Amino acid sequence: MRTPLLTQPDRLEQRLKDIPAEPGCYLMRDQDDRILYVGKSKSLRSRVRSYFRSRHDLSPRIRLMTRQVCEIEFIVTDSEAEALALESNLIKNHQPHFNVLLKDDKKYPYLCITWSEDYPRIFITRRRRFRSPLDRFYGPYVDVGLLRRTLFLVKRVFPLRQRPRPLYADRTCLNHAIGRCPGVCQEKISSEDYHRTLRKVAMVFQGRSDELQTLLSEQMEKYAERLDFESAARIRDQLQGLDQLTADQKMSLPDSSVSRDVLALACDQRVAAVQLFQMRAGKLVGRLGFTADAQALEPGLILQRVIEEHYSQVDAVEIPPEVLVQHPLPQQTLVEEWLGEQRERKVQIHAPQRRQKADLIELVQRNAEFELLRAQQGQEQQALATEDLAQLLELPRPPRRIEGYDISHIQGSDAVASQVVFIDGLPAKQHYRKYKIRSSSVRAGHSDDFMSMAEVIRRRFRRWARAKAEGADLGALRHRGGSALQTDGLNDWPDVVMIDGGKGQLSAVMEALRELNLDEDLTVCSLAKQREEVFLPGERDPLDTDPDQLGVALLRRLRDEAHRFAVSFHRQQRGERMKRSRLSDIPGLGPRRVRDLLSHFHSIDAIQLAPVERLMEAPGVGRSLAEQIYGFFHPEASAEQSEREDNTTG
Repeated sequence: MRTPLLTQPDRLEQRLKDIPAEPGCYLMRDQDDRILYVGKSKSLRSRVRSYFRSRHDLSPRIRLMTRQVCEIEFIVTDSEAEALALESNLIKNHQPHFNVLLKDDKKYPYLCITWSEDYPRIFITRRRRFRSPLDRFYGPYVDVGLLRRTLFLVKRVFPLRQRPRPLYADRTCLNHAIGRCPGVCQEKISSEDYHRTLRKVAMVFQGRSDELQTLLSEQMEKYAERLDFESAARIRDQLQGLDQLTADQKMSLPDSSVSRDVLALACDQRVAAVQLFQMRAGKLVGRLGFTADAQALEPGLILQRVIEEHYSQVDAVEIPPEVLVQHPLPQQTLVEEWLGEQRERKVQIHAPQRRQKADLIELVQRNAEFELLRAQQGQEQQALATEDLAQLLELPRPPRRIEGYDISHIQGSDAVASQVVFIDGLPAKQHYRKYKIRSSSVRAGHSDDFMSMAEVIRRRFRRWARAKAEGADLGALRHRGGSALQTDGLNDWPDVVMIDGGKGQLSAVMEALRELNLDEDLTVCSLAKQREEVFLPGERDPLDTDPDQLGVALLRRLRDEAHRFAVSFHRQQRGERMKRSRLSDIPGLGPRRVRDLLSHFHSIDAIQLAPVERLMEAPGVGRSLAEQIYGFFHPEASAEQSEREDNTTG
């Protein structure tokens, strides 16, 4: 195992000599090869040396980081601006613990356009997952209601696909008949023309509505000159729809010639709420919100991180010529240069102190303070709930990580289990897990929730049982919040385990934990559904609780989330089994052909409705197999065809 560089002066000095005096990025790694910190500099050698030569000038957070550094990597770039762009990507991909990180807490939604598809989809989502580099996320938007109304009106103004999947296999739906959809499902519009329409839609969410209205007005005049009055009327309707879209715009400024973004924040010791107002031609066209870890950092550093994160994701036309910030940025000149390269025009960043621009900063700051207050109220409520749960279960301190388990099946068929995790009272979906029940005694027509729950607990904690058998001390984990034992992937110890069920499920779980020799190390409880009663191991009666108290409400939210997650996984498994079993009954269809058919038609209903010629369009399906598939779903038509062939032969 590697040791920190500070404990090896000779190795540290040699490593610092190896770093070139060139612009680029550096990565600090710990003994487990995890990235602790990503930074950039126009001189890598000087910057990295500063961490180890003048440690008294460093913040406590950075001093803690340098004590853990075991290896230093570097990536050389041609310029400092390139290093800034690379640093932003590295931070986004690796999420280093000691960098300023924007929180992805799903509070603010995004609008996504899947440009990578032939016929892109446009939808609202709270998950920012890039399936393709071509896909684009706009936001995050603070006003969810306004975003939904905007998307609703956009889909009325412009003909866009209204459904994620076709309603019918061989014809369009009513949306095409009334002009709200261009007939994407039957490819009545080319991919190029549909992309052209969607690029106009994107201008609305890029804050370029005025530019779009000018473009449409010019097109309408051209159609009118050609006497194509139908097309001109269609664009006239779109212009009227855009007027309705911007009718709610009430805030404007006297200076209507300048477009700018305005950033300000409000923060406490833990979290910072950042607001970004998009002003275009003197009007407020968008309000975005970000949440970041504060960690007693400089406000200017947090604002710079938001700027790097936001503008690395937008198109060049969305970068304004002027950005107003509440506090000066630590590397303001570098950020200006980088934004100028992105926009291909000059971009200025100012921290105004007086007059109209300072009033704008004050306005944005007030909005950030309201968002911070809302976040603090939510945190306070969650803290009270965990404290109440600690008193209820007689824990020495409020639990940080709570796990909930549930079983889902229909009379034993497709039996599955869920593991959901709450951290600090909030769902942590990255830690959710699904389990398929493997026990041979649990099958269709025969269920055993006790055995299923015991199986899941054994599988969840068997790594910890092996670690304890090898001599690891797990007793301290209950007092250290699961932070011990970072090796071998053992960093997920829960403070509380909650079982959905009554005394029977709880007894089965405790028996499984006794087999693993972990029954004394874990805090386990169960929540019964009928009366919301909380049971503890070895206790005959439930705890004396009020269903409305905060700790029980937290367990109830955990139980409901475990139930939802288990049911959704069960439905998925059941649906896949039903698809496989129904298509597998067709002679000549193996697993690969079944997958190809479902991939091509998306559903069994579409396969059932498809004629023979349409079935032949699927990969690997010839006429003979297509007729066999059609005959399976339409036995009466197959019988009539056979009768006609017999009569012809006779």
